Amino acid sequence: MERIYYDHAATSPMHPDAAAAMMDVYTGTVGNASSIHGNGRSARGLLNRSRDLIAGGIGCTAAELVFTSGGTESDNMAIIGVARAARKRGKSHIITLATEHHAVLHACESLESEGFRLSVLPVNEQGTVNVQHIADAIADDTALISVMYVNNETGTIQPIAEIGELARSRGVLFHVDAVQALGVLPIDLRSLPVDLMSFSAHKINGPQGVGALFVRKGTVLVPLLHGGSQERKRRPGTENVAGIAAFAAAFEHSVNSLANRKPLLDKLRYTWIERMIDLFGEEHVVVNGHPAASEASASHIVNLSFPGISSETMLMNLDLAGIAASSGSACTAGALEPSHVLEAMGISRERLESAVRFSFGLGNTMEELECAAKKIATFTSRIRTNA
Repeated sequence: MERIYYDHAATSPMHPDAAAAMMDVYTGTVGNASSIHGNGRSARGLLNRSRDLIAGGIGCTAAELVFTSGGTESDNMAIIGVARAARKRGKSHIITLATEHHAVLHACESLESEGFRLSVLPVNEQGTVNVQHIADAIADDTALISVMYVNNETGTIQPIAEIGELARSRGVLFHVDAVQALGVLPIDLRSLPVDLMSFSAHKINGPQGVGALFVRKGTVLVPLLHGGSQERKRRPGTENVAGIAAFAAAFEHSVNSLANRKPLLDKLRYTWIERMIDLFGEEHVVVNGHPAASEASASHIVNLSFPGISSETMLMNLDLAGIAASSGSACTAGALEPSHVLEAMGISRERLESAVRFSFGLGNTMEELECAAKKIATFTSRIRTNA
């Protein structure tokens, strides 16, 4: 059975150019980028070219880009590293949102156990924060504000530029988790008032296990790891040259093709909502987040509730039909738990327990979408009858 993949927000398929770049390293001359011999210099050259390419594409200098193992490490490095450095200056307060990724929320909670003060702010029903609430939460000891650019479950886009200007005016550092924004929204750190920004390769058709953190020049953070002097002593450990080269190849494709991909992603998202309404009825499909045509939502993610049908039932039937999607919630001991993101948005229990996230990307087409809709049509009446 041919499978249809609508879970790109979880992980995306490798672009052929990224896979080729990775294999070139794996099958080429081995070399540690810290070695001074010819093999090491070749690895170092590839590492430098990859860093230059990515830095140039997001508007920062190569020295401001730190390679990591992925988005989770980048988030932890930014939040914990800056917080511990700021505590030496008497700053021990952190502000974040209730809808953040667990990599951010759990990092902040770990800092609470070290004596830091944490403010977790609410969002509205669309998942957007009121910037005034952030302004009201800032205190004399506020060290850091951390806000996700594009929510991984709903696609909601936060007003990052406005928050950044606020943070800068109050002398507070600003971290942005841009894992779901890279390759979907244009990012120019020359103009965006952000001090730290996290990225991950496997969300933009690169490999799993590699990411990056932008650290604006002058931003002080305490390294999480201890060892060698790699990454300007900010992230020790032998660099993942193969993964970084593949990250750069995927990045180049995602940035260069953004203008061409966005109209298709917009169309896929909008049409999918239409098809689900056609199949289930308007009263049985609810968009969680912003409406289909909203500029406040990313093109590649749509979170839908199917009141009367549990998320587990819907996902099971989708999988049997060969369609991969997600509940957008954590899986603990094999049981689906309600999404903390949707709970924070204050939606009804019925919507919360029937939510499914669909996310689009490389390889998806309108023809495939129509095929997926027909597959769902075959079990629509059955699951509604048995619900």
